Amino acid sequence: MADEDKKTRISVTINHQTYTIVGTESKEHVEKVADLVNEKMDEIKEANKHLDTTKLAVLTALNTMNDLKKLEEEHITLLNLLEEDK
Repeated sequence: MADEDKKTRISVTINHQTYTIVGTESKEHVEKVADLVNEKMDEIKEANKHLDTTKLAVLTALNTMNDLKKLEEEHITLLNLLEEDK
């Protein structure tokens, strides 16, 4: 098994809960992703103080997937523009 295929265990804290993430990404990458999730949860929690943890997590996932979908669409648009310029 190649070095990059070795799985590592990394503990991160999100919304005051500790999670152990198992994967092949670097520690820095996993920590950055966890920080981004935590920031998004804090942002949503600030605007919706009444949310329980489950609803907060679902809204965070929905917001994150919405952002991803917009970026994917923008990426496709940019790729199409590049193709048109050839």
